[in-house]
Amino acid sequence: MPRDKDQTQHRIVEAAYYLFYQRGFTRVGVEEIAARAGITKRTLYAHFRSKDDLLAAALRYYGELDLERLKVIGRGLPARPQAMVDGFFAKLLDWADRPRWSGSGFTRLVLELADLPGHPARAIAARAKTATELWLADLLGNGGLKMSRERAREVMLLMEGAMVLMLIHGDRGYGKVAARAAKRLLR
Repeated sequence: MPRDKDQTQHRIVEAAYYLFYQRGFTRVGVEEIAARAGITKRTLYAHFRSKDDLLAAALRYYGELDLERLKVIGRGLPARPQAMVDGFFAKLLDWADRPRWSGSGFTRLVLELADLPGHPARAIAARAKTATELWLADLLGNGGLKMSRERAREVMLLMEGAMVLMLIHGDRGYGKVAARAAKRLLR
């Protein structure tokens, strides 16, 4: 594949993800994505058959980036499970402090596509969330925690719930409560 074609596809994927993350899948048109990528709508369709295919490509790409970010975060977390969970939720709260924070793009997307259970983007989002859960289970297991897979699932529930409630209420206190609950689980 020629380098220019790869660069164009990358620009399209980045433009699409940015706009989908900011405003949602259904509220963004391909014309707007093409404009942000600096191409024509025709060029966009030369690279992606449909908006759904573009969404899938954007989610796959950003799922890989998210996993790399998690690895970096993991290297900076303490090994002891309770301290690790403290650090994990501290990172979540730092993220929630950013201007225009709107939670997890994968979670928001699946909620937006809730009435389309067979949509391929839902499967991609599920794989990304599973990868996060497995990453957390490995960290907890390496820290000596028994039943790390089950505990990771419980911590994920707390994290996802905290993100949604912080968005609904605009109150970071939900993240702090979730962190305390997660630490109790690990006792």
